[in-house]
Amino acid sequence: MAADGSTRPQLPLSGEDLERVVQNAQAALGRQQQTDGHWVYELEADSSIPAEYILLEHYLDRIDDALEQKIAVYLRRTQSPEHDGWALYHNGGFNLSSSVKAYFALKATGEDINAPHMRRAREAILAHGGAERSNVFTRIQLALFGDVPWRATPVMPVELMLLPRKAFFSVWNMSYWSRTVIAPLLVLAALRPIAINPRQIHVRELFVTPPERVTDWIRGPYRSIWGRVFKGLDSLLRPTRSLIPASTHEKAIQAAIDFIEPRLNGKDGLGAIYPAMANVVMMYRALGVPDSDPRAVTAWEAVQGLLVHKDDEVYCQPCVSPIWDTALSGHAMLEAASGPKGIAPQETLQDLRKASKWLREKQILDVKGDWAINNPDLAPGGWAFQYGNDYYPDVDDTAVVGMLLHREADPANTESIARARQWILGMQSRDGGWGAFDIDNSKDVLNHIPFSDHGALLDPPTADVTARCISFLAQLGNVEDRPVIERALTYLRKEQEKDGSWFGRWGTNYIYGTWSALCAFNAAGVSQDDPAVVKAVEWLRSVQRSDGGWGEGCESYEGGNHGTYSESLPSQTAWALLGLMAAGRRDDPAVLRGINWLAAQQDDNGEWHEAPYNAVGFPKVFYLRYHGYRQFFPLMALARYRTLESSNTRRMAFGF
Repeated sequence: MAADGSTRPQLPLSGEDLERVVQNAQAALGRQQQTDGHWVYELEADSSIPAEYILLEHYLDRIDDALEQKIAVYLRRTQSPEHDGWALYHNGGFNLSSSVKAYFALKATGEDINAPHMRRAREAILAHGGAERSNVFTRIQLALFGDVPWRATPVMPVELMLLPRKAFFSVWNMSYWSRTVIAPLLVLAALRPIAINPRQIHVRELFVTPPERVTDWIRGPYRSIWGRVFKGLDSLLRPTRSLIPASTHEKAIQAAIDFIEPRLNGKDGLGAIYPAMANVVMMYRALGVPDSDPRAVTAWEAVQGLLVHKDDEVYCQPCVSPIWDTALSGHAMLEAASGPKGIAPQETLQDLRKASKWLREKQILDVKGDWAINNPDLAPGGWAFQYGNDYYPDVDDTAVVGMLLHREADPANTESIARARQWILGMQSRDGGWGAFDIDNSKDVLNHIPFSDHGALLDPPTADVTARCISFLAQLGNVEDRPVIERALTYLRKEQEKDGSWFGRWGTNYIYGTWSALCAFNAAGVSQDDPAVVKAVEWLRSVQRSDGGWGEGCESYEGGNHGTYSESLPSQTAWALLGLMAAGRRDDPAVLRGINWLAAQQDDNGEWHEAPYNAVGFPKVFYLRYHGYRQFFPLMALARYRTLESSNTRRMAFGF
């Protein structure tokens, strides 16, 4: 017991204290397991989605005042005291589009626009160019409320839904999230409905130039010459819209509906992501579908399922993450249960069996999703990210679940692992890497069309997802998979940054990517003296903070330094430690300092805390805070350190 009476360990960390830290963390994580065996934590984005939810209620005239007042509490709390607007992540800089939405939503809930916080927000928005300079999705939201003309949005004719796969602008050349968001949005853009907006809330005060006088809504910034080319094409297409035959227009709307309805996922919603789900709700209303229609009822319920209710506030998640949370929690619990002698308590084994059974039942075995457009002969076998999203299994989730089931060594998992392996093998792209949901989804020029001002229309291969697939296949150890692994290792080597790190597409950021890659190299049997490994290790050492931890801010996606932040964070410290241990550096002084820091940060309930965001949806546009990362990753790192203490080789025999 420490001098202050707490149970926090004394430093330097003794073996007894380490064991206590691991056991306390294991117990804390175990308490979060659901009765059916799975884990699910909150998944938080920025203020945009809670604000959009309020506006959705006003669009539909389905206003729940009590609920909206609680969302308003969340929006007021997340307004920055530094720049008076709203950021995309914790302590981030001013973001014009999220600020416009948050202000609009607060005004809709009845906030006095002359209240100090609203006045400051309005002044900040005007100082940054006004609502006319907000992004495409915000301008579409404003168009739905009649605050800007539809010419403020790029030309995206619903006839895109009729284009075959080989057509350049086909939706099949876009990512899963783009397809599911765009399909109902194209219908809305074709019908151009106006929100009911019963209280007639508008935000003309946010415009520097009155909307009717703005002559150039689309003016960059252009990321290449293609941006200017497509801007010209947009101008040429505008007058041709009226030339499209009505029959073709109606056929295209029906094609969009025919795409959407098989993918509605019941209560999980289209694509199981908020923007697509909300667009479907608005689409049905625009099509004249009654709210009592089962399709409309279920679509509305799906959106409601994303709300997180707390005592004094409510916010809306972008989606839910139960498969991901369960797989990662399972890895952490299995690591903790292994112990120095590799003996797991029977109760822990039973809890893990429950988790594995739940995961097996969620494997997608009978739906050929959109991924099959590029590999129609491949049998399904993946897992989605959410509870239900059968058309869109996630390669990353599938690899992580597969590794957990394999490590657990339960014969009941054999068939699931085999199906997952075959699916992962079939999802490899031509360059040797893996994307998250699609194969060869790499037509980068599409990211330069005016609609894609967010630059995230595609799902190309990435280092972190590729690393996870290498780890999974290498852990299974099938000799015939070696050529696939070698191609992927070549891809990883090409993706290594000059400083030795790897970009983290789905986690913040270079620390996440580097941890992922080092695990893959370890699992694949690459020498710990390999130059790529050594360079990565040296980089991780170089960005360790003076207190012994590691931290990295979302600023690193926006030109900031790799692997740095104003404070150390439990999740990123754990990633760095796991990466160093994967590289055989368990006894490195940097690892010992990191372990000591993690142990010292654990509270008396066995938990860790961090406020900064730790993941990314789309770099520079959309960031995420996984509330579970602060718990299961530190447990995994501490338990791994303890487990490796008794290892003669100090090399892990598994891929994660």
